[in-house]
Amino acid sequence: MTKFDIAVYELIKLIPSGMVTTYQEVALRLGNRAYRAVGTSLSKNPYAPKVPCHRVVKSDGRVGGYGGLKESEKKIEMLRNEGREIEDGRIKDFERRLYKFGN
Repeated sequence: MTKFDIAVYELIKLIPSGMVTTYQEVALRLGNRAYRAVGTSLSKNPYAPKVPCHRVVKSDGRVGGYGGLKESEKKIEMLRNEGREIEDGRIKDFERRLYKFGN
């Protein structure tokens, strides 16, 4: 595990249940534009679901992958269990549910 991975996991733990953030938001909060690297770190998250990587979605509100898979019914199920509505693979009311670090 790298220092980058650890920083990503620590940040992800801050996302409240019922909210989502994006790979981009995580990267920007870490001071870079390594959006894909954030996704790579999350795809190998050994602490899921305690480190809730299922709450990180694509910038357009699409759910995206989980556990290294491109799309995942498990991720959708986890988000729905937290009260998120998913419609056509996207977070419903995405803008209202978007968690921005430090806001």
